[in-house]
Amino acid sequence: MAKKEKRFVRTSVESTGFEENSVWMDRETGVNYLWHSTGHAGGMTPLLDREGKPIITTLLEEKE
Repeated sequence: MAKKEKRFVRTSVESTGFEENSVWMDRETGVNYLWHSTGHAGGMTPLLDREGKPIITTLLEEKE
């Protein structure tokens, strides 16, 4: 049986130890999300361009 790839992958992370900002990509849609956490609280939102459209990573960009 083939190993199933994870749907979401973390593409970048910035952490101070107490706070974390990371970007996650949905491999099915290519949409990028920002995750921010402080202590025991956190939230996620899609990353948007200047026109308000979601930032999408193509499969070709992911492999580079």
